[in-house]
Amino acid sequence: MKHLLQEAWLTRGVLACLLWPLSQLYGLVVHLRRALYRRRLLHSARFPVPVVVVGNVVAGGAGKTPLVIALVQHLQAQRIAVGVVSRGYGRTSTECIEVTSAAPPAQTGDEPALIQRTTGVPVFVASRRGEALRALLAAHPSTAVVVCDDGLQHYALQRDIEIAAFDDRGTGNGWMLPAGPLREPWPGRRQSGLDLVLHTGQKPAFEGFTSSRKLADDARSPTGNLVPLADLRARPLTALAGIANPQAFFAMLKDRGLMLEATIVLPDHHTFSEIDLTGLQGKTVLCTEKDAVKLFALPAAAGLDLLAVPLVFSPEPAFFIAFDALLAPLLSPLPSKHGHQTA
Repeated sequence: MKHLLQEAWLTRGVLACLLWPLSQLYGLVVHLRRALYRRRLLHSARFPVPVVVVGNVVAGGAGKTPLVIALVQHLQAQRIAVGVVSRGYGRTSTECIEVTSAAPPAQTGDEPALIQRTTGVPVFVASRRGEALRALLAAHPSTAVVVCDDGLQHYALQRDIEIAAFDDRGTGNGWMLPAGPLREPWPGRRQSGLDLVLHTGQKPAFEGFTSSRKLADDARSPTGNLVPLADLRARPLTALAGIANPQAFFAMLKDRGLMLEATIVLPDHHTFSEIDLTGLQGKTVLCTEKDAVKLFALPAAAGLDLLAVPLVFSPEPAFFIAFDALLAPLLSPLPSKHGHQTA
């Protein structure tokens, strides 16, 4: 066993050395691209409303979609008209469309569909986020704030507030892609326009605001019926997840005292079909809300005991205080000292 571990570490070390030159080249390209936008040699669109960009500095999911939902609900509580734009990663269409309950999630993307169904605010998707934002304002001119789901590196869209989400991976090995997980240099990116850092995991790797995440007390069926998780503790369960970190979902279920006799791991943004539900008849199957957006739309789901378990995500109060302090001058009729960030 020790010999196998040594071989594994050696293989990883050799691979990292081979990828290091590509990582350096990637870093230079990122720096050059950012400089071109900063000097206005590449066009960056500005809009007449405050734009809040929520994204990742590391590749892979880090909890930005729950953060977008939390921000939208925070703004709704203050009666601020808010909309959301996104590329709709993984969708089958490329045109600019509004996300509605009638639009198939495959055309809009699972995360935009989840945001719209959870909050009810206008959500638009397009290959270019600026196009989505333009369409949103045209259809909903009373919108006062726009939240961009992802797009931290999309400098063609000017932004007023930048927020980065990090999970327990932190910045990984600290290297740029492909040798590491970083999309941009860190901590350099923090010192060049990034306004807020929120940790979505349990063990923050560096300074920033924290948050809590737990499963809701009730699971939801395709018909909207609520089933207390406590009532599921005596049942053998199957858990299914097509998200960035399926094991985290499974662990949270177990922490609630649920017995998982089987777990099914699928790729993030997985396109579900009837085949994925084969063999699940007669079983109680738990999934995430993100997966439920697509799973519940399948005809075969109606004949299954399929339940979605919502995630309750809560940034610490100090995060919202800091966010409100940044947003207030942007909503004021007086000139803002913050101004628009190009890149």
